[in-house]
Amino acid sequence: MDFPVIKIIFEKFFLVYAIGIITGYLILAVISVRELLRNYHASKIANYDALLSSPFAPLITVIAPAFNESLTIVENIKALLSLYYPSFEIIIVNDGSKDNTLQKSIEAYDLEKVPYVIDYKIPCQEVLGIYKSRKKAYQNLTVIDKKNGGKADALNAGINIAKADYFISIDVDSIIDPHTLSKLIKPFFEETDKKVIAVGGVIQIANGCKIENGQLVEINVPDKILPLFQVVEYSRSFLLGRMAWSSLDGLLLISGALGLFDKEVVIACGGYFTKTVGEDMELVVRMRKYMANQGIPYKVVYISDPLCWTEAPSTVKILGRQRSRWTRGTIDTIFMHWNIFMNRKYGFMGLVSHPYWVFFEWLAPIVELLGFIYFILIAILGEPNWPFFMVMFAFVYFFAISFSTYAILFDHLLFHRYKKPKMILKLIVTAWIEPIVFHPLVVYFGLKGNFDYFIRRKKTWGNMTRAGFTNAKA
Repeated sequence: MDFPVIKIIFEKFFLVYAIGIITGYLILAVISVRELLRNYHASKIANYDALLSSPFAPLITVIAPAFNESLTIVENIKALLSLYYPSFEIIIVNDGSKDNTLQKSIEAYDLEKVPYVIDYKIPCQEVLGIYKSRKKAYQNLTVIDKKNGGKADALNAGINIAKADYFISIDVDSIIDPHTLSKLIKPFFEETDKKVIAVGGVIQIANGCKIENGQLVEINVPDKILPLFQVVEYSRSFLLGRMAWSSLDGLLLISGALGLFDKEVVIACGGYFTKTVGEDMELVVRMRKYMANQGIPYKVVYISDPLCWTEAPSTVKILGRQRSRWTRGTIDTIFMHWNIFMNRKYGFMGLVSHPYWVFFEWLAPIVELLGFIYFILIAILGEPNWPFFMVMFAFVYFFAISFSTYAILFDHLLFHRYKKPKMILKLIVTAWIEPIVFHPLVVYFGLKGNFDYFIRRKKTWGNMTRAGFTNAKA
């Protein structure tokens, strides 16, 4: 085959791939806007007070794994105890911490070890003790002390002793809105034709915000550039991504930082899988497969309200570990459930969602690397198609900044989180430089995740050291 022919084939491939991604993003954006407006108007007339005062409000279990959280565990538990909901229990799972996380919890909340018979519906590492408070004010607090098994194993331990039919899995160091429980439980009772099996909420970046006693008291944009990039990224992916997938009934992922699940379905599926670093995505896919195999109409819902605030990595090193883990978790889930791919039995999830994640999530950084290598090769050979590359670059760049700016402005119009105009301006300026500064980093870490998965066979999370919410300028 002649070199000019090969050149044309490659250029057409990259052009078609770019058009495919952009078309997908445009479709998701249109659907997201429709869904966001619908949710926004529905929230205006929603009567959460009736739910909060109702004696029939279902019990909800809040499960929060904790590993070496001694610096913040007391305040984190205090924040969870302050949630506005009539009937809930909190289960803190001390997952073999090597510091004094357990001891601090015992002292702060007057805990004592109690006899407890555990029904191990889901396998997990040995539970060493169950602790309850002597004080009536903390009767809904339970602390589990167990051998270390990782986050998924800790969640399984919490599910085994959860009393409620619904449970929320959260990161113990995340800041959640006081009304989170009432907002997340609402879709379970609004849907009449299908069984809601899981509900997620929008995650936002807490870096730069003012946190007091485990509560968010003032919202600011971060001062550091890496968290600032991630604010833009999160606005784009949550508001214009997951909302659309939820509307299309094709959502494959609910963030591990916050999700409400039907406990019966989770147990029937075998709980969280402990041999993957993407346990949150894998569980949602497995639950969906289970419901489809049982022939039960179901739904996975996403809430547009920002219900959870989490600390984003503020250093390149920690960001790299996080994105490598996300990539490895995605690959794991894709291959573990490969029988979904283009399978009519699984409906939209099999025909669209799973293939989309294969081609435009997993393979995207690999295709970008191939494009870069191709450009270098033809430049060396002295036959670059400069007009083609300039048009492609301009097209992709301006689409990227337009898409991000659109997400920022739409988010501002609906939720008004960032009160000062200079904050919005700062985010828009960030959106203009993100594609040429932050995106290459994300691509590199995506490639590293592939290398870690296929070559190094890496299975561990990696150390995700956080700066802590006391640093308001992160």
